[in-house]
Amino acid sequence: MGKIFGDICRWERNAPKDTNTHTDDELKKELGNMIFSSIRWCDDLGYDPQECIQKAIECQKLFRKDC
Repeated sequence: MGKIFGDICRWERNAPKDTNTHTDDELKKELGNMIFSSIRWCDDLGYDPQECIQKAIECQKLFRKDC
């Protein structure tokens, strides 16, 4: 997850040396990697990924109401 986050940060900084590789497809791939890695970690830790996602959705709904 740390490497993926670093790649996303690097994409956002968009240094001149990186502009050739910073495409929408590359960013979509990194975001997908973050999602898929999270799901895999849930499973590796013995948690139901769907239950984890549902808890996150409920939390996000509460957070939006607080804004």
